[in-house]
Amino acid sequence: MNLAFGFPMGKGGNAPDLPGSLRAEPRLSRWLRFSPDGHVTVTPGKVEIGQGILTALAQIAADELDVAPHRVRVQPASTPGSPNEGVTSGSLSIQESGVAIRHACAEARAIHLGVAAQRAGVAPAAIRIEDGVFTRADGMVIGSYWEQAETVPLDVEARGDVPPKPATARWIAGQPVSRLDLPDKVFGAPRYVHDMRLPGMLHARMLRPPARVASLIELRDGPLPGDASLFRDGNLLAVVASEEWAAEAGAARVAARARWDVQESLPEESDLAAWIQAAPAQRSEVERRDDPAPDAALAVSALFQRPFIAHGSIGPSCAVARWQDGAVEVWTHSQGIYNLRADLVTVLGLEPERITVRHVEGAGCYGHNGADDVALDAVLIARANPGRPVRVLWSRAEELAWSPHSPAALMDIEATLDADGMLSRWRAVLRGNGHSSRPGRAKDPTLLSSAYINPPFTYPVAIDAPMAGGGGGQRNAVPGYRVPSLDVSMHRLLEMPIRSSALRGLGALLNVWATESVMDELAELSGQDPVAFRLRHLEDDPRAAAVLREVASMCGWPRISSEEGVGTGIAVARYKGTGGWCAVAAEVEAAEVVRCRRLWIAADVGEPINPDGVINQIEGGAIQAASIALKEAVHFDRLNITTDSWEAYPVLRFSEVPAVEVRLIGPRDAPPLGAGESSLGPTIAALASGIHAALSIRPRAMPFTPDNLAAAME
Repeated sequence: MNLAFGFPMGKGGNAPDLPGSLRAEPRLSRWLRFSPDGHVTVTPGKVEIGQGILTALAQIAADELDVAPHRVRVQPASTPGSPNEGVTSGSLSIQESGVAIRHACAEARAIHLGVAAQRAGVAPAAIRIEDGVFTRADGMVIGSYWEQAETVPLDVEARGDVPPKPATARWIAGQPVSRLDLPDKVFGAPRYVHDMRLPGMLHARMLRPPARVASLIELRDGPLPGDASLFRDGNLLAVVASEEWAAEAGAARVAARARWDVQESLPEESDLAAWIQAAPAQRSEVERRDDPAPDAALAVSALFQRPFIAHGSIGPSCAVARWQDGAVEVWTHSQGIYNLRADLVTVLGLEPERITVRHVEGAGCYGHNGADDVALDAVLIARANPGRPVRVLWSRAEELAWSPHSPAALMDIEATLDADGMLSRWRAVLRGNGHSSRPGRAKDPTLLSSAYINPPFTYPVAIDAPMAGGGGGQRNAVPGYRVPSLDVSMHRLLEMPIRSSALRGLGALLNVWATESVMDELAELSGQDPVAFRLRHLEDDPRAAAVLREVASMCGWPRISSEEGVGTGIAVARYKGTGGWCAVAAEVEAAEVVRCRRLWIAADVGEPINPDGVINQIEGGAIQAASIALKEAVHFDRLNITTDSWEAYPVLRFSEVPAVEVRLIGPRDAPPLGAGESSLGPTIAALASGIHAALSIRPRAMPFTPDNLAAAME
């Protein structure tokens, strides 16, 4: 695999012309296997994190193999039992894993048909497959996948010369089907890693210091409840017990007995923008065009700011580990099991083969939360208690305050229009920390506790994927509109006082909002309707224009409200410039606070494997974006994060969720594109636009709270 900064880039591996993840893992047996009992097991390297991906992958396999969906079993990812597909992120699972499985199944189908045809003395094209059974034209059964399961080897590399079925021949992909993972979750079956209970299991609770930079200088002795015992490695503390209550109570006692030497290391929150501007940074050019541009007739200059944002995972991070005979097995809801293993190798000094990482679903995540960190916690404590499984469950305070945060950032835009009301110049400068501190991408580990053990590791500063790998802070920083003169640059900060990493959407949360806000201002200055103005600049992107027209029709644009303090805004973007297209209209009501009443969403994601799942993801992303835009911000003092409870870090309540209407448009035979993150940026932008329609205020800082809106007014 060709890597840049640890991110998959372009073609590579043993079979450079293969699609999706087959480039890196071309052996068919790594992707699927048939069993004599009438099932096919699919073994993707992507993981289920609540997005319904395993259901969609099962649909793809069933379609390509001509078997009933109930025959497809999707195996949870593990090392080394699954292909290494990197990280489940960036709305790339269908594009990478789905496409790989589609082509792997097509080749497996051809191999089995070839064997059956040779044995029956007929041409492969003369064989029909019905639910995995091979039938000649005269109706005679001549075999099946299940009969040939043990005699037809798939331990061969994909050739890339077997085309999958055309879209018109697919009968499962493209249809809404029931999610494979939901029944257990709805009926409370023990499906999550949090539910795991193994014989002899120990429970552990971590004790975090009162500051990011702290050294333990005294720990007074005292009794602990039950059979609880203290675990210590340098400045890393935990209490371990055979019963969960004892670990919980013991941790509270030990915390009261510890004395720390603490240092101020975080910036002043009240002056965060100044710190971002002053911090040392690495400049890079995102994109530049210097075509001749007409003279400017109108101009807009604006600075946009977003805060640090927490993931706010409903279920705190959890992991189980067992250390035995110099090897360790860990059960985790990590998004990247091979990446996690790489950092565990560095911390533990073990060979990769001595570490087995198994994915077990967790209670949802929206990017790089504490799932990898808690895995290291469990492994370190298991090493000190060999032979017994150790379960570590983080507290709510740990999850909100100690997992990686989405970084604060600034975007400064200057844009001009010519005398005909068309864009002539666009200049944007980004500043902020990188959006990736995921494991496995740096020389040193990025796992939380690695900086507190003895000897400690130093956290690498967060990086950003290059644009060819989806980008990070610069994601969607290049406007999707026609403009002759363009200059977009990024300044990635080289200091990271608050550990930063990926959250759903990455830089698109800021960049789409900033871009669309400037487009709104330019339209207003030039006396043009915002939708018509955008359409004039989207002639090179008809699919973007189509979703914009569709959402305008859905909401009845232009919507002029007769109610005071009510307005509707509209926005559009193509996620990452390479993914799905999404347009959003938002109706907002501005009273004591801003509330989102309704969202209309039109999206084009190419072939939707499971349309119901696609709509769920788009709707969920939009609701999360509304929460981020209207409420969410991480607060801190000079020592530590202070938003460590739901009271301190409010999110959108069920009573505040807007009505959402989603419509999928676009060519259903086009290549499938990711959906889960495409709606976030346009939703935030549409809300900002709706606020302007309601209050004549242009929001310049997230979240759009009364204080920030008052500052924008001033």
